[in-house]
Order: sequence, then C-alpha cells, then structure tokens
Amino acid sequence: MTVHRPQAAPSAKGMVLVGLMSGTSLDGISAAAVQFHEPPGARVQARLLSFVHTPYEASQRERLERAMHEGSAREYCRLHADLGAWLGDAAAAAMQEAGLSPDDVSAVASHGQTLWHEPGHSTWQLGDAAQIAEHSGCAVVHDFRVRDMAVGGQGAPLVPMADRLLFAHETKWRALQNIGGIGNVSLVPPVSATDQAVLAFDTGPGVVVLDAVVRRLFAQPFDTDGHIARRGRVLESVVRELLDLPYLQDAPPKSTGRELFSPAFVDAFIARGRAAGGRDEDLVATAAAFTAATIADQYTRWLPTPPAEVVVSGGGARHPLLMAALEGAFAWHHERFARPMPAVLPFDALFFNAEAKEAVAFALLGYLHLTGRPGNVPSATGARAPRTLGAYTPVR
Repeated sequence: MTVHRPQAAPSAKGMVLVGLMSGTSLDGISAAAVQFHEPPGARVQARLLSFVHTPYEASQRERLERAMHEGSAREYCRLHADLGAWLGDAAAAAMQEAGLSPDDVSAVASHGQTLWHEPGHSTWQLGDAAQIAEHSGCAVVHDFRVRDMAVGGQGAPLVPMADRLLFAHETKWRALQNIGGIGNVSLVPPVSATDQAVLAFDTGPGVVVLDAVVRRLFAQPFDTDGHIARRGRVLESVVRELLDLPYLQDAPPKSTGRELFSPAFVDAFIARGRAAGGRDEDLVATAAAFTAATIADQYTRWLPTPPAEVVVSGGGARHPLLMAALEGAFAWHHERFARPMPAVLPFDALFFNAEAKEAVAFALLGYLHLTGRPGNVPSATGARAPRTLGAYTPVR
C-alpha cells in the first residue's frame, strides 16, 4: 500500500507545526510550536506559541560529535534511532508547553542532525522520523536538504525562505545573520522589492571554533556571557592570517560545517595562538574576534547591496565580546573600504526569542511542504530550480 502525504491549501484560519532544530553547535534541541496563517492578499504570518530548548547531556553530545568523525554501522544505526526519540520527546515538550494535543498539530518538521555535508554531492542528517512520529504522536516532515542538492543546489542555507517570507523589512535591505555553530547570512530585499532575489551563504565559523577552544582549554561547554574572553586580548596577527582561509575566498553560493572547522582546525588554531604568545584567555578572545572578522569580511566581499540593518540571532548573539567585535569589524570595514555602517540589532528586539528562529524556519519549511510549495531559494543555494523540500512520514 502506498501512503501519500496530504496536501493542504494555505489557510487563513491557521495551521500549527512544531519545528525541530539541532545545529552544529551541538548544544541541544530547539523545538518551536508555530501557528501559520495567510490573510487574503498578505504574506505568511507566523505566531510562536511555545519554545523549548532541551540541552544535550554530555554523553549525548559526545556521541554526536564522535559520529561526525568516526563510527561503525552499528553506532550510526543506533544513534539514528536514539536521536529520533530525543527529537520526538522535544516536540512533545513544545506541544505540552503550548497546551496542544497531537490532534492540534499538522506535522512536526525536523531538520535532524547533520553528520556530513559535502556541497555538490551529498548531505546526511540523522534522526529517525518514525521514532519522532511515535514519540510525538504527529506526522513528520523531514530530510529537507537532499531535494535541493538533487537539483544542483548546496542543500544550504535553507533558512533564507523564512528570512524572506517572515523577517524582511518593509522598506530597507536587511541582513539576517545567524551565529550558531556556523555563521550564515541572508541578504533580504524590502518587502516591496518582489523582483529582487535573496542572497544567502555561510559566512564561516559561528561559535564552533570558540566553543571548541573553551572546551579544550577550560573544560566548559561554552564561554558563558563572555567571561573568559573578557580576560583575554585579541591576537590580531592570528585573525589576519586566518582570513586567508580558502573558504573565505570562494564566491557564493557556498556552505560549510564541521567538516572544515574540525578538531584538526582547532588544534592548528591553538598552535597559532601559542606561537603568537597567547595565553588561554587570549585564544578564547581571538576565536570570538575571528568569527566577527569573517562576517564583516564576507559582507564586504560578497554582498552587492550593503544592508541598512544586521539582525543577529543564534548563540553567538549572547556573547558580549563577539558582538562588540562584530560592531568593531563593521566600523573597520566602513573606514577602510567606505562601506556603509549598518545598525547591528538583536533578533529578539524585533521579533521573538532568537534561539527559536531556526526551529521556526523549519516549521515554515514543513508548512510549505504540506501546502505543496517550494522551500528552497535558488539564488541562495545555487539550485537550478525551486523544489518542494522534505519527505513525509505519516503518524499511522
């Protein structure tokens, strides 16, 4: 028997989905219950009903991180099923927080956990959809990236669809900068500029190098409120050297991940810092400054229209030194290259909890799947054509 996914018409009354995100930072699972509706003649509206973040236990994080570099077929098989259960439980927690039953939810939309991403060839996200369905009691839309890659795209970034539909400014060009494990930007035209395309790509490291240095040198998962970095000094020579990284020279469309910013990269980063006379705290401050420098560098190189605003989300937005370094990097590029100085704003101040943004974005991709519409942005991923993203696993 063949089971076909139901296709719903866009609804002015609303449709509820739960979006799930587990990113490259490996800090945990973000789950957002979101209600979507489309008033006649208006763009999609999203209302965040609840947001729950479930941190990974140390053993869970260790399994995920190890699987990105080595593992047996048995280990991958078990992790795929276990992660599906963790994701399903996170979805159930978000539903409970919002006072929703499974019957109230059209689907759970799960990004899964990327183990390997090789632009131009393939991508692999773990998290068994059948386990998610059983643990949440809901149908599941999943495996979003592969369809874009099959039509010649990078499979990333996928968040630009939400940036265009949900977070565009009415009259100004806006950059939506996420600083998760990896940094990524969407340059979004004003709402009225329907003839202008979104440009989006990964800017380089987000907090993946910063967090790895903190774990290695201080045995902490991350630098809470930037306390360690504040005690250090930035090793400017190390930052300048790393801006020669080949990835940063490549033109968009492009995407990256832990395949590049690997344990070996972190080893080399620490060695560079030591050779420059850096203390442990200096290496943390330098890692934060490196992320900020890559963002400003990539804007100057590749954004054809300077944004009036840079709206920042992700874990890096909570790091005071990184955010100060970002404003400083924009000011440096303004002085040296006469680039307009953008206003740097926290996502929370304009919309909702920034930590929920990517989970909301995948809930939107699930909504577009259910309503039979494309979820990729070819100008961002390099795909030859728009495609409806994701596979559908029914709850029964």
